Amino acid sequence: MFGFFENEQAKKIKGHLCNLASLAKADGHIDDREMNFIITVGKKNGMSAPNVRKLVLGQTNCDSDIPTNDSERFDQIFDLVDMMLADGIVDETEMDFCIMMAEKLGFRKAIVGVLVRKISQGVKDAMPRERIKEESLSFLNYNNIPQR
Repeated sequence: MFGFFENEQAKKIKGHLCNLASLAKADGHIDDREMNFIITVGKKNGMSAPNVRKLVLGQTNCDSDIPTNDSERFDQIFDLVDMMLADGIVDETEMDFCIMMAEKLGFRKAIVGVLVRKISQGVKDAMPRERIKEESLSFLNYNNIPQR
C-alpha cells in the first residue's frame, strides 16, 4: 500500500502501528487480541490486514514519526494504553513501555504516569474515548501551564 515516497500521514500510521507492535511484544509474545487490536487500528487508517501483519511481524521497515499536536499524541497514547488492556493483564513491563512512549511522544515526564493511569482507568470504566480525550487534554493543558 505504501510506496517508496510515503506521505507524512502514511509514515505516522506506520510509526503508530510499530509502536503498538512494540508494546504487544513487551511481555514476550503477541496475544491474538493484541494482534486483532493492531489490525483494527490499521484498517481504520486504510491498511490491509496482511500489510499490518507484515509490519507487526517485522517483515516491513518501521520508522516512527512523532505526532505534531496534543490531539494526535493523545490518540497514539490512548491506543497504546487500550492495547495494553486488551489481553486483560496489565504487565508492569507494558505499563512502563506506555509511560516511556508517552515521554517519547512529547508529554512531560512529570505527568506521563498520571496520564497513562488516567486513560487506563477511563478505558476500564468504559468511558467513551472522546470523554477520556477531553478530560485528558484538559489535564494536559492545566499541567503544561508554566509554574512561577
